Amino acid sequence: MKNLRGPALFLAQFASDEAPFNSLESIAAWAASIGYRGIQMPSWDKRLFDLERAAEDLDYCQQILATLDKHGLSLTELSTHLQGQLVAVHPAYDEMFDGFAPESQRGNPAKRQQWAVNQLLLAAKASKNLGLSAHATFSGALLWPYMYPWPQRPQGLVDTGFAELAKRWLPILDAFDEAGVDLCYEIHPGEDLHDGVTFERFLEEVNQHPRCNILYDPSHFVLQQLDYLAFIDRYHARIKMFHVKDAEFNPSAQQGVYGGYQNWTERAGRFRSLGDGQVDFGSVFSKLAQYDFEGWAVVEWECCLKHPEAGAAEGVAFVEHHIIEVTDKAFDDFADSAIDQAANLRILGLSGEHHE
Repeated sequence: MKNLRGPALFLAQFASDEAPFNSLESIAAWAASIGYRGIQMPSWDKRLFDLERAAEDLDYCQQILATLDKHGLSLTELSTHLQGQLVAVHPAYDEMFDGFAPESQRGNPAKRQQWAVNQLLLAAKASKNLGLSAHATFSGALLWPYMYPWPQRPQGLVDTGFAELAKRWLPILDAFDEAGVDLCYEIHPGEDLHDGVTFERFLEEVNQHPRCNILYDPSHFVLQQLDYLAFIDRYHARIKMFHVKDAEFNPSAQQGVYGGYQNWTERAGRFRSLGDGQVDFGSVFSKLAQYDFEGWAVVEWECCLKHPEAGAAEGVAFVEHHIIEVTDKAFDDFADSAIDQAANLRILGLSGEHHE
């Protein structure tokens, strides 16, 4: 059995123009000062990281790793959540998602998608150069506007959507395979890969690609009312990354899963800081330990109430408390006895019979 590593922190929600969050050196010093041992890097934020340079410059990659090592930190993974989203965008979301791309790519969906695909290809190279084994992303979505079947979806629409999604991602998955890196899709509402059924459908379309894997975040399953513990039982072989994020779901006479167009504070389903929500993390960590998950426990702060720095600080002790140091012993080893085949046969009443 293997130990989870952690705690680590996803930096996407913390990077800003204000110190200490405006450079890798200063944000690393801050993360280490509150107890983190690893960071997950948003690849789109030039204040912290240059993806294009990391894909081509091994010396730059060594500088990144040395900066983190100076503060006792490891680089857990790179993330292309924003770029992955742009690999597949339904026209209804064109204007809203344009902001995820550089200004030069906006207003031209085909050009924007080409840029996004290239970003993923760069991320495969950069991950290899940095010695990483997994990468975080979103799948994007062509079918999300048709999530609820009213009016009835035209026959073949979903098949066509998943076939196109797979067509766009297969060359990227092959690039990650060449780099020796698992591509982990965060299963997330708003993405075409938002639950187990959709992941399985996509997996079939990409021919069970060995690099098609999962970033497991139980908070998104609470908001969808999925069984997030049984999900681990079913998909543990494909779970290669873990976001430690909490959530709560409190339906009322007025709203449920869909949230009534309310803001995050007023929704029935809300993201919360660790320990303030409803996720049974004791069971989550136990199942991951049971299935030999050896990746990082990465805190992702998203809370509608608590300040991010408070949530980050509290997350250290929370993760440390939940990481299980797995055993190499059985609890009843004291009662063990050496194998004695003759005794076993006698116990079973088979000692008088002939056995090869």
